[in-house]
Amino acid sequence: MDTHDLKVSVAACTRLLVRAGILEYSGHVSARVPGEDLAVIQQSDDVRADLDPDRLLVVDLDGAVVDGSGKPPSEVFIHTEIYRARSDVGAVAHFHHDRTTVFSFVKGIEIVPVKNHASRWAAGIPVHRDASHIDDHHKGAAVAATIGAGHAALLRAHGEVVLAEDPRSLFVDCLHLVENAEALAEALVLGSVEPLGPDEVAAFLATFQRDRHVAKVWRYHASTAAAAGVIPRSWL
Repeated sequence: MDTHDLKVSVAACTRLLVRAGILEYSGHVSARVPGEDLAVIQQSDDVRADLDPDRLLVVDLDGAVVDGSGKPPSEVFIHTEIYRARSDVGAVAHFHHDRTTVFSFVKGIEIVPVKNHASRWAAGIPVHRDASHIDDHHKGAAVAATIGAGHAALLRAHGEVVLAEDPRSLFVDCLHLVENAEALAEALVLGSVEPLGPDEVAAFLATFQRDRHVAKVWRYHASTAAAAGVIPRSWL
């Protein structure tokens, strides 16, 4: 995928996350430029709902702009330090979804998989204990250390960070993370929750085809968004 196509994917992912109610006026999506220590990310104050590929920036892993005009988000270091620490990660999202964020400050209750697609986080979703803005290299590196080899983290009283291999997979993972958190919150009102156990997770993952699932979910959301005029059909 060339840099232009990568920018299209980031812009589409961002607009679809807004449409899904996961991104609002804040938060951001990035993608690693394949084979390089560079990432594509939006400008700080650009509106997420109509993000355009041509307005996206290319930054290095120090957060400096190497292509484009404008300033990256102040929390660009969430993205760059994860890419520095994890060569397997191709896309990162940071957002502030209230019904998911509550699990970062309720004692004794963690996000556990109650829906099958949340098996991706069966090993747990750690809470990063720094509630401030992640606005420098050291704080970004600390977030990457909290995540470790995992795929997501909660930032205490702040929001979420999700990691995936590419922007389309990232969009699907963000959907499932939020869906699981919302289902868990509703279930806790009803009574005791029985999360998926290790055998159930293993049984699901044994037949799960991630690539096929990502393509199916992306196609549905992108097509309905295009029909509604949220994204151009040329981005499909």
